[in-house]
Amino acid sequence: MAKNSPVEFFQQVRAETAKVTWPNRRETLITTAMVFVMVLLASIFFLIADQIIRFGVSTLLTIGQ
Repeated sequence: MAKNSPVEFFQQVRAETAKVTWPNRRETLITTAMVFVMVLLASIFFLIADQIIRFGVSTLLTIGQ
């Protein structure tokens, strides 16, 4: 692998960055909203799963008394 000077490296980085298709404002807002919705759904799922597991463990522990 050929070694590049720092100047060449940053020129290559700049050229590659120019090729990137950056999202517009609308796409960014939609993606952000989707992330928040998925976080909300995941938190509700794990809350319910945690409550079910807590109930099961509590039930098992009270049987042993």
